Amino acid sequence: MTDMDKILDITQIQSILPHRYPFLLVDRIIDYEPGKRVTGIKNVTLNEPYFQGHFPGAPVMPGVLIVEAMAQTAGVLMLASLPDRESKLVFFTGIDGAKFRRPVVPGDQLRLELTVLRLRPRYIKLRGEAYVDDQLVAEAEISSSLVERSVVERSSLLNQAAFTPVEK
Repeated sequence: MTDMDKILDITQIQSILPHRYPFLLVDRIIDYEPGKRVTGIKNVTLNEPYFQGHFPGAPVMPGVLIVEAMAQTAGVLMLASLPDRESKLVFFTGIDGAKFRRPVVPGDQLRLELTVLRLRPRYIKLRGEAYVDDQLVAEAEISSSLVERSVVERSSLLNQAAFTPVEK
């Protein structure tokens, strides 16, 4: 990604992240400084599948999904500049100090601001803050690791083989 490409729409995000509906939780990137910070947007709408059960008559975005939206935004930062990003996955490896300050409800727009605390070739730790308007609604320190997609795919195939019934 070049300096001219600081704003990414959903199609460009999908070319970077492997997530898809209903689990793609970042709609736009509005600021990006490679290796330093990234800001994403999540538009929270009533037709999100989790609102059906969380909670009927009083829809609230689950805090764990706010943190996941932060992690996906961090994934864009981690993967965007890699030329071989199709062969990589970013795994969420840790969360520290998560705090949820107020409910996020349909109609809100989450602004996900992530700042790099530590960056290594295969590891990143960031401070994440989620805002609605200018009000802090959630915060956490998150860490992620970069892994080869082929390792995960092989592992998945091995697990499938281990659980496949043997015909007699």
